[in-house]
Amino acid sequence: MAGTLYLVATPIGNLADITHRALQVLRDVDLIACEDTRHTRKLLHHYGIDTKTVSYHEHNEQQRAAELIGLLKHGSDVAVVSDAGTPAISDPGFRLVRTAIENDVRVVPLPGPSALIAALVAAGLPTDEFFFGGFLPSRTGARRARLGELRAVPGTLIFYEAPHRLAASLRDAHEVLGEREAVVARELTKLHEEIRRGRLSELVEHYSTTEPRGEIVLLIDRTVLDQPDSEVAESKSVAALVEQFEAAGLDHRAALKKAARELQLSRAEAYRRLLAERSNTD
Repeated sequence: MAGTLYLVATPIGNLADITHRALQVLRDVDLIACEDTRHTRKLLHHYGIDTKTVSYHEHNEQQRAAELIGLLKHGSDVAVVSDAGTPAISDPGFRLVRTAIENDVRVVPLPGPSALIAALVAAGLPTDEFFFGGFLPSRTGARRARLGELRAVPGTLIFYEAPHRLAASLRDAHEVLGEREAVVARELTKLHEEIRRGRLSELVEHYSTTEPRGEIVLLIDRTVLDQPDSEVAESKSVAALVEQFEAAGLDHRAALKKAARELQLSRAEAYRRLLAERSNTD
């Protein structure tokens, strides 16, 4: 009989934030697959658990997954943990779960800590709908394009962010998404926990002169504040800008490119919007 693959959520900071069931499973399984064995050993040592561990991270995921599936198919029980929070959420685990399912191995989730959920419930932003986008791209152009794709999402946007990129991401979010309420949740459940709330422009100003430390969750409200009136909004449509630039002497291709740049859109997205706007007026 095949063993069971357990996905065990572990604390994101405070070691007390772990369930009795999670501790029991970590004691009972034959092997614990860890994102970083040294990090997980601190947790296991704290609770007196001596179960064997093995590394399972993004650099060895494919090879290790095959090894773990082999053990599971021969009856071993395996627990997967990440350094913090729930496995497979911006951490390794997804490929192993898919492979386990394909091999008829039972997969059991043990719910527990998750930084994005902890940040969401404390942020004060709408919780009825939300979109988790993982980490935003590190390069400016790709990051702005990604934010542009998410502009119309009807829910709270949630991202993980590195401290040294936070100011740039906030600035891009303000320029691409417009003025919105936002929250920076830092070092949740740890000694220096901080939840800073404000408009994107206010957070841009604060973090332009202050580089934070630690693990960061960025949350952005779905509602754009200070909406422009219809006349200003119309002047910012792709079609209106293209016509304006063509009247100034640019050919159609150059006019579309300039309009896309002004609206922080990719040329492909600007072209799609242009076609949509023109079809709505036909």
